[in-house]
Amino acid sequence: MAGAAVLPVAVFGCRPRVAGGVCFLEERVVLHAAGAGCLRLHLEHKWHNFISGTEKSRGVQALAVSTSRRFLALSEAAGEQPVLAVYELTAERARRRRVLAAAELPARQVVSLAFSPDSQFLAAATAPPEGHLTFWLWEKQQLAASVRVPAAGDGPCQVSFNPQDNTQVCITGNGFFKLFKYSEGYLKQMNLQRGEPENYLCHAWLSEEEVICGTDKGKLSLFETGQLHWEMSLEYRKPPKELKEDTTTKEYESGLAFEDNGLQQHSLPQISAVAAYSKGFACSPSPGVVLLFEKNEEKEGYEESQEVWLPQDLFSTEPKKSGRQDITCICFSPSEETMVVSTNKNQLYMFTMFSTKLIREKTSYFAYMNFPLHSNSITGLDMCTWKPILATCSLDRSVRIWNYKTNTLELCKEYQEEAYTVSLHPTGLFCLVGFSDKLRFISLLYEDMRIFKEFAVKKCRECSFSNGGHLFAAVNGNVIQIYSSITFENVTNLKGHTGKVHAIKWSADDTKFVSCDTHGAVYEWNLLTGKKESECVLKTCIYSSISLTYDAKIIFAVGSDQTLKEISESSIQQEVPAYDVVYTTVAVSRSGSMIFVGTSLGTIRAMKYPLTLKKGFNEYQAHAGAVTKMTITNDDQFLLTASEDGCIFIWKAHDKEGGGLKGEQELQYAEEVLIMRSDIDEKTQAILDLQICVKDLQTESDYELRLKDMYCEGKIKALEENFAQEVDSLKTKHQILQEEKEKQELQHQVQLSELMDQQAREVQRLESDSSQKLLMENEKYQELQVKSQKMEEEYEKQLHNLEESKSKAVAELKEHYEKKLKDKAVLLEEAKKNMKKQIQAQEEMEKQIYEDADKEILEIKDKYERELLEEKESNIQLKGEIGVLNKRLNSLQKELKDRNRDIEEMRLEQQKLQDIIKSLEKEITALKTEVKERTDTILEKEKHIYDLKMKNQELQNFKFVLSYRIEEFKKQIESRENHIETMKKQIDEMEDELEKFRKESTELKMNITQLQQKQKATAREVHREMEKKQNMETLIKRFKSDLHNCVSFIDDSKKMKDRIRELYTKYVHQSDLVEVQAVDADLQQQYEKQQEYHERNLAVLRKRVMKDKEMQHTAYMRILQENVSLIKEINDLRQELRVAHAQVHDLRSALKLNKDKKAIEDTAPSSELLSSPAVLRLNPEMESEKIIEMQQLEIQYLRDQIQEKGQVVNCPGSVSLGQKSS
Repeated sequence: MAGAAVLPVAVFGCRPRVAGGVCFLEERVVLHAAGAGCLRLHLEHKWHNFISGTEKSRGVQALAVSTSRRFLALSEAAGEQPVLAVYELTAERARRRRVLAAAELPARQVVSLAFSPDSQFLAAATAPPEGHLTFWLWEKQQLAASVRVPAAGDGPCQVSFNPQDNTQVCITGNGFFKLFKYSEGYLKQMNLQRGEPENYLCHAWLSEEEVICGTDKGKLSLFETGQLHWEMSLEYRKPPKELKEDTTTKEYESGLAFEDNGLQQHSLPQISAVAAYSKGFACSPSPGVVLLFEKNEEKEGYEESQEVWLPQDLFSTEPKKSGRQDITCICFSPSEETMVVSTNKNQLYMFTMFSTKLIREKTSYFAYMNFPLHSNSITGLDMCTWKPILATCSLDRSVRIWNYKTNTLELCKEYQEEAYTVSLHPTGLFCLVGFSDKLRFISLLYEDMRIFKEFAVKKCRECSFSNGGHLFAAVNGNVIQIYSSITFENVTNLKGHTGKVHAIKWSADDTKFVSCDTHGAVYEWNLLTGKKESECVLKTCIYSSISLTYDAKIIFAVGSDQTLKEISESSIQQEVPAYDVVYTTVAVSRSGSMIFVGTSLGTIRAMKYPLTLKKGFNEYQAHAGAVTKMTITNDDQFLLTASEDGCIFIWKAHDKEGGGLKGEQELQYAEEVLIMRSDIDEKTQAILDLQICVKDLQTESDYELRLKDMYCEGKIKALEENFAQEVDSLKTKHQILQEEKEKQELQHQVQLSELMDQQAREVQRLESDSSQKLLMENEKYQELQVKSQKMEEEYEKQLHNLEESKSKAVAELKEHYEKKLKDKAVLLEEAKKNMKKQIQAQEEMEKQIYEDADKEILEIKDKYERELLEEKESNIQLKGEIGVLNKRLNSLQKELKDRNRDIEEMRLEQQKLQDIIKSLEKEITALKTEVKERTDTILEKEKHIYDLKMKNQELQNFKFVLSYRIEEFKKQIESRENHIETMKKQIDEMEDELEKFRKESTELKMNITQLQQKQKATAREVHREMEKKQNMETLIKRFKSDLHNCVSFIDDSKKMKDRIRELYTKYVHQSDLVEVQAVDADLQQQYEKQQEYHERNLAVLRKRVMKDKEMQHTAYMRILQENVSLIKEINDLRQELRVAHAQVHDLRSALKLNKDKKAIEDTAPSSELLSSPAVLRLNPEMESEKIIEMQQLEIQYLRDQIQEKGQVVNCPGSVSLGQKSS
C-alpha cells in the first residue's frame, strides 16, 4: 500500500536473559537480541541492521546461529501460541525462510535452540518442568522426533549438538544431564545418569566426546562419552579492589552481612554461563567475572589461566554494584581474538583475547562493547534543533545523550532519584529533567552534566522547552507552570485540569500551548493571556499523548479508548480505530503529511494524512514493550521511539509515493559545546605539568643517554681489546688444529688401505663359504623330494581303505533304520484305531453338553428379560433425574462463567493493586533514603550542638565582662535620650516658625487674588478698546474708498460737491464728536490714575516679595542645616542602637537567658527604653522632611505668581502707549 513508511536505522538497547543472546556472525559483526527482534552491528563501522520478529511478537526468548553463520533460528513469544522461525542472513536484510509449528506439541515456550553442524537439523527444548526435546528437519517444516524430558523443577534448560555428529544431542537442566541419538525417527538416550541429580545451569562441548557442565553450586563437571571424568568446585570471587578494601573494613562488612540477607544469598558460587574455545573454556562462577581455563597436559583436567572482571561504571552512583552483574551469555569471535558477554542488566562487554599473550597479569577487565545501555523502562525522550542529538531518561536513574548521526553515546550520568521526563533546549547545551524529588535544569558540558538550577516540583512527569528556548513548561500535578529559561521566574500558571496532565505540546511560534489529562480533557492555551482558547472533553478516555501540526490548527490525541482522534475547533473531527490495540504515543511530521503512532504491543504504525477509517497504515515490529515516547526530527528525516523494554529505535522516515521527506534545506548542525572554566584551567595546568614533565624526562633521558654512550664506548674498547686477544689466540689454535688435521689425514689414509685389504680377504672367504653351503643345501633338497613322494603314496592307500569302510557302515545303518520304520508304522495303525474310538465317545459327550446348554440358555433368557424390564423402568426414572441434573448443570455453568468474569476482574484489580504496591514500594525506598539523609543531618546537628555547648562554656567565662559592658551601654543610651529630647524641643520651635510662615503665605495669596481680579477688569477694558479700534479702522477704509470715488468727479464741481455732502451726512454727526472728545479725555485721566496706582502697588509688592524671599531663604538654610545635623545624629544613634541590639541578642542566645526569669525581667525595661525612643525619633524626622518639601513648593508657587504679575503689568502699559501714538 502506498503511503508513509519507516526503516530502522539504529537500535540502542539489548534484551536480557535470552538463551544464546549474543553471537558472532563475522570477526567484527555481532548479533544480539534487542526489542522484539535481533540486531546486527559492526563494532568498527557502527552500522546497525535490525531483524524484526514475527507479527505480534513480544520479544525473543532464545536464538541460535548455524555453524556456517548463514541461518538464524528464533524462539518468540507471540500471543498464545509460541513461534519458532528460521531466517537467512546472507542478504543485507534478513529473510524469513520457515516458521515451524506442530499441533501435537503442547503450547509451551521454547527456551533453547541449536543447529546441527551441517545446518540440516534444529533442536529445540521447551520450558520445564514438563519439558520436551524436539528434533526438526526445518527446511521441510517436519518434526522428525520428539521426546519428553521431565525435570525436578523450574530453571534454565539448554540443548546443543555434538560438533562432529549431526545426530547426537545433549540437553541439561534441573536434575538431568542426557545424551540422545537420533535414528529412524526416534531419539534414544545414550547415557545412564549416576549419582545424585544436580541443577545444571549451562554446558558446552569441548570436543567430540567431552562436555563441560556448570551447576548452581559452583561445580564444574566434565563428562566424557556420557560418564563423569573430572570435577572441580569454584569459590565465590570478589573483585581485586574489594579484596584490598576487605583488609581494612572487615568489621564493618561483617556487620552489614549480618543485617542484609540478600548479600548472604549472593555470596554462593553459581556458574551461569559456559563457552568453549580452542585452548579450553570460559565460565562465570560469580557476578561480574569470567574465568578462562586451559587444558593441563601433565594432569588430566583443566586449570585456571586468567580472570576477567566487568569494569566499574564511573558515572554510576554505586560503582561497586555496577560491576557485580550476572553474566548470562559468553561467545567468542571466529578467530577467538574477541570475547563478548551479555549481562542481566541489558549490558554488553567485550575483551580482546590476544592481550593474554602480551600481559602476564592474572586479572584483566572487560570494556563496553560500544557504550552503556539503559537497563530499565525509558520514561522520557526529546531531541534538539541545533544538534543531531537526543536525550533519554529511565527508571534506572540515568540520563543519556545520544547522537543519532554517528550512532554513539555522547554523555551519561546516573543520579540518586528516578527520572520521569527529560527535555532538550533547542541549542542542545541544556536540558530539563524531572526527578522524583525536584525538577532540575542541567548544563550539558563537554564531558559531564552539571546541575545549574533546581525547582521545587516533585514527581514532574512532563516538561518541555519552547521552540524558541526562552520558556519552559513543567507539570505539577494538574497545574502547568511556565518558567523563563533566562531569569528562571515563574511567568504564569495554567490552571484548569481536573486530572493529572499526561502530555504537553508547544506550537511552532510559542504563542499556543496544548495539554491533555487523565479525565479526557484536551485544552488549548493562549500564553499571551494565560487563559484557555478552546477545549475538548471526553470523560470516557484517559489521554496519554498528543501532537500538533505545524500551523497548530489540528490536534492529534491517543488514549485508552483504542482510537486516534483528530481534534480541531474544540471538537473531534474524526476517530480512527486501533483494531484491538491501545495507542500510547503519537507524532506528526513537520510537513503534516505523515502521522506515526506507537502501540501497547511495541509496534509502530505509519499513516498518511488525511486519515481514513480503513486499515490505511503500515505496521512495523520494533519493541518488546509498550512504546512510551516518540518524536520526529525537525527535518522530517528521522523518527525516534523509546519503550518500556529499555530500547531506543531510530527510524528513517520516507513517503512511498514521493520518496524521502526532505526539508527545503538540509540542516547544518552546530558543533559548540559547554565546558567549565575550572575544567579548562585544570586541563591547561595538566598540559603545563605534562610539558614540564616532558622537559624533565628529556633532560633525564639525554643525561642517561650520555652516560650510556660513555659506558658503551668503554665497553666497546674493552671488547675490542678482548676481541683482538681472542683473535690472536684463535689463530694460534687454528694453526695447531691444521697441523693435527694433516697428521690425522695421514693416519686415516694408512687405516683406509689396511681396511681395504681386510675387506678383500673377507669377501673371498665369504664366497668360498657360501659355495660350500649351497652344495649342502642342494643335497638336502633332493633327499626331501624323495621323502615327499613316499608320503604321497602312503596317504593315497589310507584314503582308499577309508572309503571302503565308509560304504560298509552306510549299508548297515540303512538296514537298521528300515527295521525301525516298520515298527513305527505298526504303532501308527494302532494309534489311529484308538483315535476313532475316542472321537466317537467325544461326539456323544458333545450332544449331551449341547442339550444341557440349551436348557440353561432358556433359563438365563427368562432371567435377563425380567432384568431388562426392571432396568427399563429404572432408566425412565434416571432420565427424569438426568433432566433435573442438566438444568442444575446449566445453572452451575452460568454461575461458573460469572465467577470466571469476577476472577478476571479481580485479576485486573490485583494487577492494578500490584502496580500501586510497586509505586508505593518505590515511594518507601525514596522515603527511606530521605530518612537516611535526615538521620545524617540529625547527626550533623548533634555535632553542631556539641560544638555550641563547648562554645557556651567558653562564653560563660566572658559573662561578667559582657554584663559590665551592657551597663555602660545603658548609661550611654540614657545620655543620648536626653540629647534627643532637647533636639525635639528645637524641632517644636521650628514648627512654630513654619506656622508663621504659612500665615504670611496665605495673606500673600489673598493679595495676589485681588490683583488677579483687577488685572482681569483691565484686560476686559483693553478688549473693548481693541474692538472700537477695529471698528474705526473699517470706517476709515470705507471713507477712503468713498473719497477715491469722489476723486473721479474732480472735473464736475457739482457732482463733486454732492458727493462730499453725502460723505459728510454719512460719516459726521455732532453728538459723536462731542462724545468722542469727552470719552477720550476721561479715558486718559482714568488710565493715568490706574497706571500710577498699579506702579505703586507693584513696587510695594516687589519689596515685600524680596523681603519674604530673604527671610524664607535664611530660615530655609537654617532649618536645612539643623535637619542635616539632626539626621546625622539620628543615623549615628541608629547604628549604635543596632550594634547594641545585636550584642544584647547574641549575649542572650549565648548565655541562654530565657531559662533565667529574673534576668529577663531585668533586661526587658532596658529593651523597652531602647526601642521606644526610636519610634519617637522617627516621626519628627519624617515630619521635618515633609515640612521642608511643603515650604519649597510654596516658595516656587509664589515665584511663579510674581513672574505672571510682572508680565501682566508690562502688557497694559504697552497697549496704552500704542493707543496714545495712534
